[in-house]
Amino acid sequence: MRLFGAALLAGAAPAAAQAPKPDAELHRAWAAGYRAAFTCSSLWNGAGKSLAAIERDELTNIYPEIEADVRALKADVDPRAKRVSVTYRDDMPPRIAEWRGREGCVTLPIGASAPTSAKGRVAARPNLDDRPWPMGDSDSRVVGKSAGLQPFVEVLTHRGDFGGRTSSLMIVKRGRIMVEWYQPGHDLHTAQRTFSVAKSMAATLIGHAVLKGRIDVTKPAMIAEWKSPGDPRAAITTEQLMRMASGLTSDTAGNRTDAIYMGGASVRQWTTQWPLLNPPNARYRYANNDTLLATLSLKAALEKAETPLDPAAFFDRLGMTRTFAEHDKDGNYILSSQVWTSARDLARLGLLYQNDGVWQGERLLPEGWRRFVTTPSGPQPDRDFGYGAGFWLFDKSDGIPADAFGAFGNRGQYLVVIPSRQLVIVRQGYDDGKTRLDIAKLVAAVVAADPR
Repeated sequence: MRLFGAALLAGAAPAAAQAPKPDAELHRAWAAGYRAAFTCSSLWNGAGKSLAAIERDELTNIYPEIEADVRALKADVDPRAKRVSVTYRDDMPPRIAEWRGREGCVTLPIGASAPTSAKGRVAARPNLDDRPWPMGDSDSRVVGKSAGLQPFVEVLTHRGDFGGRTSSLMIVKRGRIMVEWYQPGHDLHTAQRTFSVAKSMAATLIGHAVLKGRIDVTKPAMIAEWKSPGDPRAAITTEQLMRMASGLTSDTAGNRTDAIYMGGASVRQWTTQWPLLNPPNARYRYANNDTLLATLSLKAALEKAETPLDPAAFFDRLGMTRTFAEHDKDGNYILSSQVWTSARDLARLGLLYQNDGVWQGERLLPEGWRRFVTTPSGPQPDRDFGYGAGFWLFDKSDGIPADAFGAFGNRGQYLVVIPSRQLVIVRQGYDDGKTRLDIAKLVAAVVAADPR
């Protein structure tokens, strides 16, 4: 204590005035990356948003340790280069996110001052807007008073009763849009980040590869870093990764993967390093890393077959031309969260599963793949919903058919499919930690309104 007092008398700065702690500096770097990435994706994916809308919707009610910095830092937008730069320290290069056309935006690593790889493919997505729904967007709106429409409209009218801040709501019955609503400033082509709905998209891409005979999910995942003799992780299968049952540890339960999402870190370097904590298929642990590793296994399997992993090409076959799967600087897709999509595109994905993997008469997923991804196998989460292989299950929810399943994402992103009722429900939002949608309550209300 005497030394501390002497230091103050000598003019040393008190602790509060000293240099920020390393964690604070890292959070500021992450905040800059977050602002660059979300501004880039919001501006140029889908129909795009105004800067004011981005400030209001995308940069508020986020991770508390970075939100103040995200709001304080300024984004330098270069519309010609389609690049966003955010300066966070005078002695470091700005954080940069750059739009790569059909593959959305790439966030460069902390310290990168220029693109670290060649510019990606920038070919335009096909314009299918004049084709009839569901492949395109013509002839899709409800006209007049269709039979059975009013009960669904009542659900829409009372959307506030289900909680959260809804930005879009769609109800599709037998392939026809019955209800479609957007908050002011959004429309049918506005893309939002999927958050963890992307995990269900990853499961879909894996299913398509299974159909083509490119991958067997019951065999060990194709992760090169695990192939050293004696590495127990070599036994982990792609299916176990899809089911969040790998046995791997991670930095946190839920595994936010900030280093990838906000730091621009390599997917491969980050995900392959974690050690085994439990025997595979012994415990459920929800982790972004498991889905990212399953996607790396898919990529390796396709490369072995001399077929590149190309999410945009698959989505375009479904008419999902406003869906952008983004990747890291090395071209590894961040299919745990980093996809941007519109409400209608989510509905199209739901219709693919409603039809058990058949789209416009063509089979795109193996027969029975819907049953596979919606069947609980192995350890299950201790919460209100069960888990299949990339999809959540309503197996504990009253008033909802037993075959209902969904893709869930943070901040209120939901796609729900009920095959027995031929219902697809899409809800996007900007929920926060205090106000969240009760998805089971919403789905139960739609089921109760369904005239069958």
